[in-house]
Amino acid sequence: MEPHAGAQTAATESTESATTVLDGNTVADRIYDELDSSIDALGDAGVSPTMALVSMTDSGAGRTYVSMKQQACATAGIDCDVYEIAPDRPDTALFDRLAALNDDPEVHGVSIQPPLPAHIDRRAAARRIAPRKDVEAVHPENLGLLFAGTPRYTPPAPAGIQRLLDAYGIDTAGKRAVVVGRSETVGRPIATLLSGRGPGGNATTTVCHTHTEDLGAATRSAELLVVAAGEPGLVDAGMLSKGVVVIDVGINRVDAGDAVAGQVVGDVDFENVRSVASAITPVPGGVGPLTVAMLLSNTVDAASRHSGVDVDLP
Repeated sequence: MEPHAGAQTAATESTESATTVLDGNTVADRIYDELDSSIDALGDAGVSPTMALVSMTDSGAGRTYVSMKQQACATAGIDCDVYEIAPDRPDTALFDRLAALNDDPEVHGVSIQPPLPAHIDRRAAARRIAPRKDVEAVHPENLGLLFAGTPRYTPPAPAGIQRLLDAYGIDTAGKRAVVVGRSETVGRPIATLLSGRGPGGNATTTVCHTHTEDLGAATRSAELLVVAAGEPGLVDAGMLSKGVVVIDVGINRVDAGDAVAGQVVGDVDFENVRSVASAITPVPGGVGPLTVAMLLSNTVDAASRHSGVDVDLP
């Protein structure tokens, strides 16, 4: 991941409208700057924050995120060990690897790169990660702590969304928020955070999913819309009200149609929607870089907890 110049968040505005393009790279760079002193403090104590990234995917989006995480770790000074398992291997190959990483005192964080093959039970895999090393916050124990309002770690994408909204001064209190998608990594956690007490919360939040009737009616009610459905171009301008803030979490690699082969696009039709949105995240360059930055922040947190070395975190 290449660093982006500038310590302050700059609002990029469309020449055709006053739509603010929310630059995740700039905010991610700020997080890395904040992590520098924490990583140095751990290093002074002989601790090298280490993340183990287990990949069992052959999807383009999955490979994109593996590369992003490796580059970000190298830039930040965090060790990243990648363990690739062929997608046709049985679940025991994954579970045995996770057990070994749980027992390795040099590994502080463990991340499974989605998507997993169809024959792997993702919830069973999540349960195999030691909660103290679960820097993606997918283990039931960590999800329970999040929903109880006392998180050990916050899932990286939702944490990144909150950092982005805060960086651009977008207040969520009292807003009508709609979340499209109910995954345990993005949809449900961000809905919980948006509706929770405190900064970045206090929104009136609706969660939509595959069984929602008239999705457009729900999304048109939103002042803040978070889309994490995994469906390219799902949301267009006709589904929105003027002035909405749009957070596109989707990362889809498309290979056909009018798109350039291999192009990464979001769940929102960006060019169409920016005409009605007051602010919108691009794909790539929006939530993705922040997801990686907050994953690294969680890894530093895990190293601090394991070693007993207190550090300041973003």
